[in-house]
Amino acid sequence: MAMKMLCPVSRCDDQLRHAKRLISPSDMLISKGGDFALGFFSPATSNQSLFLGIWYHNISERTYVWVANRDDPIAASSSATLSISNNSALVLSDSKGRTLWTTMASPNSIVTEDDGVYAVLLDSGNLVLRLSNNTTIWQSFDQPTDTILPNMKFLVRSYGQVAMRFIAWKGPDDPSTGDFSFSGDPTSNFQIFIWHETRPYYRFILFDSVSVSGATYLHNSTSFVYETVVNTKDEFYLKYTISDDSPYTRVMIDYMGNFRFMSWNSSLSSWTVANQLPRAPGCDTYGSCGPFGYCDLTSAVPSCQCLDGFEPVGSNSSSGCRRKQQLRCGDDHFVIMSRMKVPDKFLHVQNRNFDECTDECTRNCSCTAYAYTNLTATGTMSNQPRCLLWTGELADAWRDIRDTIAENLYLRLADSTGSNSTVNRKKKRHMVGTLEDGKEIAVKRLSKCSEQGMEQFRNELVLIAKLQHKNLVRLLGCCIHGDEKLLIYEYLPNKSLDKFLFNHTTEATLDWLTRFNIIKGVARGLLYLHQDSRMKIIHRDLKASNILLDGEMNPKISDFGMARIFGGNEQQESTRRVVGTYGYMSPEYAMEGTFSVKSDTYSFGILLLEIDSPNARPLMSFVVSMLENEDMPHPIPTQPIYFVQRHYESEEPREYSDKSVNNAELIYVQKLNRYSSNRIMIRDPHK
Repeated sequence: MAMKMLCPVSRCDDQLRHAKRLISPSDMLISKGGDFALGFFSPATSNQSLFLGIWYHNISERTYVWVANRDDPIAASSSATLSISNNSALVLSDSKGRTLWTTMASPNSIVTEDDGVYAVLLDSGNLVLRLSNNTTIWQSFDQPTDTILPNMKFLVRSYGQVAMRFIAWKGPDDPSTGDFSFSGDPTSNFQIFIWHETRPYYRFILFDSVSVSGATYLHNSTSFVYETVVNTKDEFYLKYTISDDSPYTRVMIDYMGNFRFMSWNSSLSSWTVANQLPRAPGCDTYGSCGPFGYCDLTSAVPSCQCLDGFEPVGSNSSSGCRRKQQLRCGDDHFVIMSRMKVPDKFLHVQNRNFDECTDECTRNCSCTAYAYTNLTATGTMSNQPRCLLWTGELADAWRDIRDTIAENLYLRLADSTGSNSTVNRKKKRHMVGTLEDGKEIAVKRLSKCSEQGMEQFRNELVLIAKLQHKNLVRLLGCCIHGDEKLLIYEYLPNKSLDKFLFNHTTEATLDWLTRFNIIKGVARGLLYLHQDSRMKIIHRDLKASNILLDGEMNPKISDFGMARIFGGNEQQESTRRVVGTYGYMSPEYAMEGTFSVKSDTYSFGILLLEIDSPNARPLMSFVVSMLENEDMPHPIPTQPIYFVQRHYESEEPREYSDKSVNNAELIYVQKLNRYSSNRIMIRDPHK
């Protein structure tokens, strides 16, 4: 296996045509420069089955980079032929005429020998099928096995073809499909995974660039390797190139799940591993340190540690970690954890600067962490901000000693949690004061910030001053002095609704009658905004933290900084800048920027569910599983409090033996429809 296979010159051309076929076991194609060969091989002396593949031709160690019939080998008792068929496809068949592998060209592209279709093995290691005018109709680089070669596109996402998945060999001498593979994240362009069957095995660091050329990935005195990340409207891919005087290099995944970057050492006549991932199996493999844990790669012996403000669940951190102090919405801050590979399962929020990214997480009590990077790029994709948010558990993170490959993670902790990390505190925006007559007031202080902050301030000032309703917060005055901007509101002693819903102690004080009155009050406030006021107003950020409660638990809608005024005949509007809180946004607004009164209806529906069962909200892991699995079991619905039959499939009435609402639950009767045209609006129930 260490010797080059010799063949007659007539059999060692770099091209295959209709008149010329490759017949096993000795025929080969050799690229023009002699770097690669295409032919038949048997990977082990004990295995007489043959495979069609491509390997390095000019080195002593036989190294395969591509295999055609990896799961359908040629039997030892049979011969095989590689030829070009009449429908312009490459076909590998055995002596019985059985097709073992084909390029599967379109059946409509029937050509004849006169059309000049031919296959050529290039010095890049790419086997290309071309028409006589040199148009490429198929190439092996588009159907890889386990190896990435220089100038090969690693297609992470494409609208025109299936994204690539590189699959390892089954064993050291078995080219068949193995258990490990690597490919892009199906939910994000920012990262790639090594998979063990269908489960994540290792997650790479997030890309910190959109389109970068000339970034040195690996270098020494004689060679330079350049990695490029390209994101266009139609595709997203990675590619690496090497200088002309570089040794042979390849990236591959082996049968044990190791991702290796290798270069040929001519002095040692062997491959040298320049980089290998995972670096610390059992620590930096996917989720090895459990929820809220991370792999510490800064020490000589990598080990699992807890994130700042957390402690081990068990005797060590490999079982995951828990908070030392539970979060209390509004009484928290953020600590910076530097040089981190940020956790998985993030939400990407576009068009946010750093302050806006911070604000997105700060005002959402379910947000546990955030990260921000201003992506370095060229061309039309330059200066793209990347704001990432996390809710729920944080999993699969590590810390590295190298600043160049990691980033800052901003972690939410309770104020009483001790930490030696640098703290990024959000100044409190609400204060309580007393007027000369003894009347208490609430003062909202807007931070000294950007043009966007001033725009929201003016918007809220103008709207609240013109709106008068018992279920809207009442504005008493304002103050603008230099950079200071203050709004003075009536004081509401019970603060916001989220303080009751998401706290086990206070949530128990909300009986059903109180909850129902809160729901009714919010609905009446929305009805006033949408229909009964002098202006039609869309709130755009309706959520529990924006519902304030007076001393008698009457709800009042607040925070109109993002609200929009509609004209009398306007039904909907679009924007490229989506604002609000993810989770409360309607799908058409979050994805397309289209909003209407029905956007508030969607947010009201989410709020309705939270008021009824705040502790029954599913974790993100459950939501993802529900979306990805059609057969996901769901909880059995209970008797609804209120039911309106509309377009129901069965005409048979439902009978309930218990008409009391004491033990009833509020459930979905109808899905919150993705399409706003099928969603109801807030209406007066008495009309």
